[in-house]
Amino acid sequence: MLAILIAHAVAALVAPACVRVWGRNAFLLLALPPFAALLWVIAHWGGIEQVRVRWAPSIEMNIDLRLDTLSAILACLVLGIGALILVYCARYFADDEPRLGLFAAQLVGFAGAMFGLVTSDNMLLLYVFWETTTVLSFLLVGHHGERAVARRAAIQALLVTGAGGLAMLVGIVILGQRFGTYLLSELLAAAPATDGVAVPVAVVLILVGALSKSAIVPLHFWLPGAMAAPTPVSAYLHAAAMVKAGVYLVARLAPVFATSPLWQPLVLTLGVCSMLLAGLRALQVTDLKLVLAFGTVSQLGFLILLVGLGTPDGALAGVALIVAHALFKGCLFMVVGIVDHCAGTRDLRRLSGLGRKAPGLAWIAGLAAASMAGLPPLLGFAGKESALSAIFNADQLPGWARNALLVGVAVGSTLTVAYSARFVWGAFGEKPWRPTAEPVEDTGPVLWHPVDVSRYPGEYREPPKRTRVRIPENGDDRLGVQWHEPGTLFVTAPAILAGAGVLGGFITPWLGHAIEPYALTLPGVQYTSLALWHGVNLELVLTAGILLAGATVFAYRHEIGASAHHRLGNADRAYDATLRAMDRLSRRMTATVQRGSLPLSQATILGTLILLPIAMLLLGARAEVRLRLWDTPLQLAVGAIMAAMALGATVLRNRLASVLAVGVTGYGCGVVFALHGAPDLALTQFLVETLTLVIFVLVLRAFPAEIEDSRTAAYRPHRAALAICVGATVAVLAAFASAARGTEPIWRLIPEAAYTGGGGKNAVNVLLVDIRAWDTLGEISVLIVAATGVASLVFRTRRFGGAPRAVDAPGYDPDAVSWLPAGRLVDRHERSMVLQITTRLVFPTIMVLSVYFFFAGHNAPGGGFAGGLTAGLALTLRYLAGGPYELGEALPLDAGHVLGAGLTLAAGTAVTSLLLGAPPLSSAIVELTLPLIGHVKLVTALFFDLGVYLIVVGLALDVLRSLGARLDKELEQA
Repeated sequence: MLAILIAHAVAALVAPACVRVWGRNAFLLLALPPFAALLWVIAHWGGIEQVRVRWAPSIEMNIDLRLDTLSAILACLVLGIGALILVYCARYFADDEPRLGLFAAQLVGFAGAMFGLVTSDNMLLLYVFWETTTVLSFLLVGHHGERAVARRAAIQALLVTGAGGLAMLVGIVILGQRFGTYLLSELLAAAPATDGVAVPVAVVLILVGALSKSAIVPLHFWLPGAMAAPTPVSAYLHAAAMVKAGVYLVARLAPVFATSPLWQPLVLTLGVCSMLLAGLRALQVTDLKLVLAFGTVSQLGFLILLVGLGTPDGALAGVALIVAHALFKGCLFMVVGIVDHCAGTRDLRRLSGLGRKAPGLAWIAGLAAASMAGLPPLLGFAGKESALSAIFNADQLPGWARNALLVGVAVGSTLTVAYSARFVWGAFGEKPWRPTAEPVEDTGPVLWHPVDVSRYPGEYREPPKRTRVRIPENGDDRLGVQWHEPGTLFVTAPAILAGAGVLGGFITPWLGHAIEPYALTLPGVQYTSLALWHGVNLELVLTAGILLAGATVFAYRHEIGASAHHRLGNADRAYDATLRAMDRLSRRMTATVQRGSLPLSQATILGTLILLPIAMLLLGARAEVRLRLWDTPLQLAVGAIMAAMALGATVLRNRLASVLAVGVTGYGCGVVFALHGAPDLALTQFLVETLTLVIFVLVLRAFPAEIEDSRTAAYRPHRAALAICVGATVAVLAAFASAARGTEPIWRLIPEAAYTGGGGKNAVNVLLVDIRAWDTLGEISVLIVAATGVASLVFRTRRFGGAPRAVDAPGYDPDAVSWLPAGRLVDRHERSMVLQITTRLVFPTIMVLSVYFFFAGHNAPGGGFAGGLTAGLALTLRYLAGGPYELGEALPLDAGHVLGAGLTLAAGTAVTSLLLGAPPLSSAIVELTLPLIGHVKLVTALFFDLGVYLIVVGLALDVLRSLGARLDKELEQA
């Protein structure tokens, strides 16, 4: 199973190159991985296959895959239909389709993500694949991002399913923490109690995610909007794969959680509502794709209802209909794509007589629609018969609830028959001629968007008018629609699915036998089996009544659709209203909290820091505090200096003096670290404080030297009081936190753990790059985001010049005397020969010291962070002595490239260790003896530390070029 995921990932990576070489025919090659995976699943049918790979066991994030009956059935649908969709794409798209290679990569990646979703045994891993499908769906729906309708549909789908996924994640965490396992197999095997408060809340949150993914009312509106996607996306994601994810999750949890108090009221009620509301909407819209979209919402409601019923019969019927629905709906969507491709429209008001022009395609669509309507002898009929029987035998429901459910399903099935007939009639039927040039009103949502038909043959077009136009040869002489025959390969995929629906009806006993191992995991007695014929019984009579009622509704479809149009409401408008309300709320909150005053914002944050912790400390239990004022008198002297400088910073008027006073407090903190025997912390503190001072100086050049009394006199006492309170609060909290420790402090174990596990004597550095490397990876990622944000604010278009060299500067004189390459560009009045000479002599020494800190940091004070800071100070010295162009001479690289290389190297160590079978970001120790060098001990965490080194250097370079070089240019222009 892991090999299948890797194969799909590799296929997605090479897809753009394949499309570039072979054009649209590359889809035929890309269909091989899902097809081969399908053969593997079939070969391993009937057993249980498991894969266990330890990844991050401390947070239960392991790669746990499990193939059982339910996941095997869904995997066959995902892989089999995915392969057919890729074959279909080979004739749906033109070779010059924009971004076709990227589309192919996303579609293949989606197939792999869906396979991972249905085979995940770890709920956290399932969530990762769940959100992967959400992101890929967003990209696929928005394939034609130049169109407003596609962008809106993609964002809508992302917001709805993404929000549902976040709710589901909370539910997963609650269940995992409550029962001590995140494995679905262990959770379901233990059959935990569903009473209490935590479990029902978790179940509801998971259901929110499942129902949003499967487009169940009231979260259904994103699915019709997603019809802006290319038709292969609709046929795969919105019929056979993505929308089945929610149904799968409900089916997976039903054996244990169907007895939860809120499960059946939510699942059954919303399932029936989806069947009815979406079924009525399918009778109103005139776009064939929208007819299928609303029909999909209706059918998904039916599927959710059955798998959530909580009985073996319901599970048997539900899974059978999952298979049937994937076959007939995938086929019908592809048929719509062929009609749109060959006729130039999907508007059923324009299409007429296609049954005569394309009888083979009409037969394919007719068989699939008949299965959707539940006509014998197709698989849809057998599934619907079993569904009615499951509802009849749902003894766990009260009588009134069972009867109401039966009536709702019967009415919903009637609507299904009606819109199935409407689809076939609308696409292939002969329509009466209307001698009018007036357009027929479309009661559906406005999804039309003008496009170039020759360039985008399968997408939205302007709503046509019915005009009497004489078109010779193969054109329709009444409605003005021309038709050209589709190729054989184009029709092959829907033909296979239609044939599978017919074959499925005759092999229903075998299919039922394949589904039964899952059905028997649900509590209760299985009363029926899956078969095409059960004799004359109540279910058969009810089916006949549904078919007759459906034909009647189809006959009166115009009247029923018009009468229901203004009563159903519009969920799309409700979505827009919700977004507008949230936007207004956010603006009001921002206006209330963020007044545009930095001092006010800081005062709010710091005031909260003072009040809340102190209040909790006063109200809660407190440990007795025992403090030593100092260990040596030197600490008292350093503390007094720090306090004096802190007070001085509040009264000084000169900005630079205030910054220097604050810097002294930082240096004093470093001295305290050194006195306590922490030289590594002291070194880092000194370097950080020095670089911070440089940044302050660079920024303060654009400010007046003195602070105006009118701006500070009134607020200075308040700010001083706030500062004193914050300092006192932090000190008090630190004292009580230290006194509250009731066990052996962990710092006593760190030195030994650092040496035995990380291979280093510098515990601080080993903590950063090995023991807590995940934290460091997150922190450096945030650091890069912050650097990018600063650069974006300073450079509104792009980073300043990348790495400007001195020879490219205007006025460069190569014959001028200078100790630095770019020093001759500095104005004579500002040039310091002493500083340039000193820089020329000291810069190499500082860089050597930087490299020493990097290599020695695992066993002595230093490390990648300290080494990077040292290199940053060396670059700062070059900038101060030689100006902005000196940076290009010192390091002719773009800061963004250095940052990216560092992050890639740091993250790459995680991937490398995983590929070697070790936990991510775990280090190995390699010892070898080299000629002339001797014994060498290499810890692989060194490469992670190198990434940190590059990131710090890149950050320093970015700061100097943004706050330094760019500001220099703006000051010169001013």
